[in-house]
Amino acid sequence: MKVLHLDTNHPLLKTQLSQLGFTNDEDYTSSKETIEAKIHQYDGIIIRSRFTIDQQFLDKATNLKFIGRVGAGLENIDCDYAATKSIHLIAAPEGNRNAVGEHSLALLLSLFNKITKANTEVKNGQWLREENRGIELDGKTVGLIGYGNMGKAFAKKLRGFDVTVLCYDLKENVGDENATQVSLKELQEKADVLSLHTPQTPLTINMVSENFINHFSKPFWLINTARGTSVVTKDVVSALQSGKILGAGLDVLEYEKKSFENLFSDTDMPDAFKYLIKADNVILSPHVAGWTVESKEKLAQTIVDKIRRIYM
Repeated sequence: MKVLHLDTNHPLLKTQLSQLGFTNDEDYTSSKETIEAKIHQYDGIIIRSRFTIDQQFLDKATNLKFIGRVGAGLENIDCDYAATKSIHLIAAPEGNRNAVGEHSLALLLSLFNKITKANTEVKNGQWLREENRGIELDGKTVGLIGYGNMGKAFAKKLRGFDVTVLCYDLKENVGDENATQVSLKELQEKADVLSLHTPQTPLTINMVSENFINHFSKPFWLINTARGTSVVTKDVVSALQSGKILGAGLDVLEYEKKSFENLFSDTDMPDAFKYLIKADNVILSPHVAGWTVESKEKLAQTIVDKIRRIYM
């Protein structure tokens, strides 16, 4: 079986696929149109988020048996159409869930303790102790929306704190020893912290809107390590300005390109983003919550293991 690698990944992916008898080709630079012209030659493709795998692409991939997406979600693939062609879709949320859990906790603790603000001030010669008095996580209620691999990983990280962890998920009976499953209404009534761990779906796009935010009974802290499209940034900025949102740790932004590789030039920077980059109570990172040295290897290994279980 021939496999085309469309993005660079940990070398173990190609090495182990070769050991399993697969032929590996690479094309990290050609246009989507060029790839489409030769995709019929391949039984499998390995991709991160280079471009969208749509119906036109799948129609050209007449011999395709599987798509390995080295990441957690599959939103850049037309999953329903792939299913009609009996193409296996293989993702690897197990590979970076620990990294996402740690990053979520890092954002939250940094916000509570004003770490980035204090760091900048001290480096600029300011020694402002009272202005950087933090708050403690103990005693707070953390609400998680989405309780799959990522939500569970964050809840596990919170076990060392004296906190109440609530989760809301469309699936029933997903709560465990680390989080109590509740209705969305109850979560909005009780949460001091909201952390998003949802995939991109029609239900989650623009989920965190003005109306959604106003249904929270208390001012709250927002963490998003899921998908930027889940948040209406201008509504979050309004809530930050009013104090309804106390602070935000955002690893993802609605402005991201589908490849997750770029944002925009200075000439077309949205006003809401201009606010975020200047706000002391906002921490931003460039979609790297699941992007650790360890997760790079684990993601690749997860893809190989799943391919092995299907075809060996």
